[in-house]
Amino acid sequence: MRVIKPTDFQGEKAWDALDIEQIQNATVRLHWADQPYIWHVNDGPEVFVLLDGKVEMHIGDAGLESVLQLSPGEIFHAETGDRHKAVPLVPSRILVIESEGSI
Repeated sequence: MRVIKPTDFQGEKAWDALDIEQIQNATVRLHWADQPYIWHVNDGPEVFVLLDGKVEMHIGDAGLESVLQLSPGEIFHAETGDRHKAVPLVPSRILVIESEGSI
């Protein structure tokens, strides 16, 4: 057993991750980020839980882009095929649960 305090984790570079667990074909990872991630589409669902910080989630659909403001405690759920990009506004810690090997 272990207790993980997200605010104690800081990566050496943006989107570094602390692997917490692998459950069948899914990973549970704590990410630290201070830079935007890339536009991407997951090949499975993704659960993105903002633990600390502030993140804009950019969503692209049919050539249109919208932005959601996420605050600590909020959850973003992307379904298979949803195009999105996370943009931290301050150094942030995010719990991500997704298919193993997702980008």
